[in-house]
Formats: sequence, C-alpha cells, structure tokens
Amino acid sequence: MAAASAERIGVYPGTFDPITLGHTDIIRRGAKLVDRLIIGVTTNPSKNPMFTPAERMAMVEREVASLGIDNVTVVGFNALLMKFAEHQGATVIVRGLRAVADFEYEYQMAGMNQQLNPRIETVFLMAAVELQPIASKLVKEIALFGGDISRFVSPAVRDDVLARVTSQGQLGEY
Repeated sequence: MAAASAERIGVYPGTFDPITLGHTDIIRRGAKLVDRLIIGVTTNPSKNPMFTPAERMAMVEREVASLGIDNVTVVGFNALLMKFAEHQGATVIVRGLRAVADFEYEYQMAGMNQQLNPRIETVFLMAAVELQPIASKLVKEIALFGGDISRFVSPAVRDDVLARVTSQGQLGEY
C-alpha cells in the first residue's frame, strides 16, 4: 500500500493592485486544484502601484474571506517567486491567462521557473470569458479618469479605488 500523499500546495502570485473579479475567479478555481492555495502578494514598483503592499494585503485578505474558501491563505513576499514557492512548500504555481499576449509572457516565465526548480509545475487557468478583458492596470486607469469600474471589481474594492482616486485627484477633463 502506498504512503499517504503529501499536501499539495499551490501559489498564486501577483501584485493585485487592485484585486479584480478576474483574480477572484482564478483564486476560486485554483483552490479546487490544490489542498492549500497561497495567494502571494508581491511588490513590483515598475507597475506604478496605487496601493501600498500592506493595503493590497488587507484588500486581498478581505476579498478572499468573502469567497468563503477554507484552503486559501494570503502571504506577502518580496523575493524571487521560485524561492518564495520553495519556502512555502509549493509544488504548483497557478497563473491566470486572459489573452495570447499573457500566454507568451507566462510561457517564458514558466520555462525560466522550470529551470530554477523542475519540481514546481506551473498551471495556467484561462479567465472566464466575461472576465478576460479585465486588468488591474486598466481598472486603475478607468478610475483615474472618472469611469465606472463596478463591473470589474467587488463593491468593496471599488470603494477602495475611488477613495484613493479622490485623495490623489482625478485625471483629465473633456
């Protein structure tokens, strides 16, 4: 008789600035593939963040709690993804795909990550069709120019983004 298998741990990394309905779709579906899914909230200054790492952590924790999924935890990190995944005991990296452009980038990253640690597999999940166009960068841009983002994020995240836009100042005029 074979020994009981070890817990399968997955990591879903991202900046989540802000967390969108596309992200929560991938979290919900990714959590079904592993025993424990760790949402890794990372820093990426080149993405011009609207929220601090602590604010993004709190936002993601709140959104994950609202999903009611027991096997998901949120952890912040500022390190090479594969080192973070190894430290968490992960065997799977979960990545969401929206379009061909995402695939090309993610394919290259998966190949590099496999070179760094061949024991960790990358799993790609296609975003639900109605969520495929959503990108955090575009959500921020729409909000900064006074557009309605309610179809792209939860009501709580919408309120967070609008409060930040109000404090920073809206862009553009007619």
